[in-house]
Amino acid sequence: MLIALAVLQQVDAGKLQLASQVLLTEADKIDGSGELVWSNAGGRYTLDALLTRMLGVSDNTAANMLIRTVGEDVLNKSAASALGKGFEKITSFAEVRRDVYAEIHPDARQLGNRQLVQIAAADMGPPRVEALRRALNLPVSALRVKTIAEAYDRYYSRRFNSATLEGYGGMLEQLVRGKLLSAASTERLFKYLKFGKRGDYRLEGGIPKSEMIIHKTGTQYRRACHMAVINPQAGGKQAIVVTTCAADMDDVKEAGGIFRRVGEAVSKTALTRTAP
Repeated sequence: MLIALAVLQQVDAGKLQLASQVLLTEADKIDGSGELVWSNAGGRYTLDALLTRMLGVSDNTAANMLIRTVGEDVLNKSAASALGKGFEKITSFAEVRRDVYAEIHPDARQLGNRQLVQIAAADMGPPRVEALRRALNLPVSALRVKTIAEAYDRYYSRRFNSATLEGYGGMLEQLVRGKLLSAASTERLFKYLKFGKRGDYRLEGGIPKSEMIIHKTGTQYRRACHMAVINPQAGGKQAIVVTTCAADMDDVKEAGGIFRRVGEAVSKTALTRTAP
């Protein structure tokens, strides 16, 4: 969401246009959801299409293209202003992979994006470590960390690409109150965040369908977060901001159910009306 915020702020400033096209390069491609990683380099996509892909299906390649377009300096300045204390530098998804794998061996920082995608085809756990070892052409004895879990633990301890729940909630409050974007860009971001479209998983499942919400999920190895704003419309006059994260549990089997129960608890205690 922070990438979208930075892009739309540049649109509001007249420095970018949603109709502008961005060239897909091999250096943009990275593993994750979405189809762009499998598309031929050289294709062009509008900023609007990339924002839709990034926020709609969590397309990491689209996110990389948007980061490249807006620039990491602009992105981080925007994020720091919106999040306040506790914010740590945002990097591309490719750099996240390299930073994690570099905990296993520093040569991982030299891996190209195609190699990163190939490594990610291996299951998380021992197969992923083995795929990395083979890509780097190293003996097992050269690996500084033996498990992917330890590699991620070390990466998380550095706090890159992180913010506090309080800071993220404050950003969402500013967003719905119209303090971060123009009215037109706020409305557009709501659309990207599925305003008016409902599911029944995570926080959504615990919030009555009579309530309008915007929401976004973020997942990584042994980490899952779901953020939502109930009734964000009308300048956020009746908005309720909910920010949740879980660690060291399965996103589908455990975290999703916990988030749903959080939604139910918020609905019972903070909403003045319930679904029929």
